Amino acid sequence: MHPDTHTAAGGPERSPLADMLLVAAPVVATMTSYTLMQFVDALMVGKIGPDPVYIAAQGNGMVWSFVPVSGMMGLLTVINTFVSQNLGAGRAHRAPAYAWAGLWMSLLSWLVVMLPFAAVIGPAFERLTNHDARLVELETAYARILIGASVVTLWSRAIAQYFYGMHKPVVVFVATVAGNAVNIIANALLIFGPTAPARSGNALVDGFFDLSAAAAGALGIPALGVTGAAWGTVIGTVFEFVVPMAVFLSPAYARRFGTHAAWRPSLPHARDIARIGWPGAMMFVNEIVCWAYLMAALVGHFGREHNTAGWIALRYMHLAFMPAIGLSIAVTAQVGKCMGMGRPDLAARRAWLGLSLNMGYMTVCGVLMVVFREPAIELFLDPTTPDDARARLVAIGAQVMIAAAVFQVFDALGITFIGALRGAGDTVWPGVATLVLAWTLLFGMGTWMVHAHPELGSIGPWIAASAYIILLGLAVTVRFASGKWKTIKLVEPLRELAPPAEPGHAPALTARQAAGEALAAAGTVDGVVEAPRE
Repeated sequence: MHPDTHTAAGGPERSPLADMLLVAAPVVATMTSYTLMQFVDALMVGKIGPDPVYIAAQGNGMVWSFVPVSGMMGLLTVINTFVSQNLGAGRAHRAPAYAWAGLWMSLLSWLVVMLPFAAVIGPAFERLTNHDARLVELETAYARILIGASVVTLWSRAIAQYFYGMHKPVVVFVATVAGNAVNIIANALLIFGPTAPARSGNALVDGFFDLSAAAAGALGIPALGVTGAAWGTVIGTVFEFVVPMAVFLSPAYARRFGTHAAWRPSLPHARDIARIGWPGAMMFVNEIVCWAYLMAALVGHFGREHNTAGWIALRYMHLAFMPAIGLSIAVTAQVGKCMGMGRPDLAARRAWLGLSLNMGYMTVCGVLMVVFREPAIELFLDPTTPDDARARLVAIGAQVMIAAAVFQVFDALGITFIGALRGAGDTVWPGVATLVLAWTLLFGMGTWMVHAHPELGSIGPWIAASAYIILLGLAVTVRFASGKWKTIKLVEPLRELAPPAEPGHAPALTARQAAGEALAAAGTVDGVVEAPRE
């Protein structure tokens, strides 16, 4: 077997590229599908009317709804790490306990953090921004709906991380496609109700909205506007959770991996997730807060048009970096499995392979952002938008697209290597680096640009955002290249079994292996066997 090739026992030998793409393709498709859901939401909301308030409200409400959720999302990402490392170590039956722990932790955080946050989100918008009353009203309503249903969002992410770690991403992909289809239909019904939006000139699109308007009229569904988009997202997310959860609880998975046995709350597994995942949680909270501040307070400081143009450009950035994050999730699973096998050399090669794919993709995205920047912005604008307002929105958005194109390659560095380091269990250093750089550049430099160079408008904060992404990409590249992550051990690989003493006798387990497997069968093992300490 080639030294850079590893497969499941009994499986056919694959090249490293084929092995990576087999895991990555469904994950990338899944993350692209997530992005398309937000992209379609913004497109539909933009068709409510010519006032730019709707896209700004949907964008601000969406990002602020993730502020209380982001910490738990950061914790949940390490479910992938524990599952993939146990898979690589030959202990896949210990992986479901981490999925269950994530589900229980999500429920607790929803009760303790998310619901109280929903009550204060309105006053937060009023105090932290200079948004007008109409914008505050719409963005608050949108955010409260998403926060209220955030437990389902967290459950879907927890169970998705299990399947990513098991190298079964197709399950999540199918669920996400189903959720997207449901979201599009629900959006059309709930945003516009019995009245179709202004004609787009596309027969297929106009026909779809005519059909949805007729259905809404027959069902008595009123037009809910921006809040309708929020409810459509919630309905789609329910499907994203139900489909993989049904597979997880299926008789086949229960027999093969014991997915039913570990359903009870487990403090040891929750502690494992918190122990390794807290830096990721801190990183997620930190980035979401800083980006929310950037968009709502700094970019929004210059008015609705700047806020709306920024959110339109950010949708295209999502189309660039969300598939890259999908590949990064696959890199996490690949690195985690290699580390579970005790092969950091393979883990490094998988990470560099993932980087080459991400850099090629994001370079293409950067070129497209520059070439098609103006028509890309116009796509989101309502046909009845006045010409002068349209020209201003396109000009502002085109500048932001150029700024985004500059940092695409560096974003590929950061996204890929943060995923690789997470797969190895090296989560503290990237978390601290993200914290320092985000508050120094996104928050600090962004605020300084608004007050010191107001003549730049909202492009000033975007320059600060570009500096943040560039320096973060370089920082985590240096960390990965240092190789310190290669010494981290979260699970102990299964040792080779001794040959039978006599023909026909089963191979003997070591005393520690026998005891561990017996305890695992009884359901009392923590799920992670740590390397012996000095």
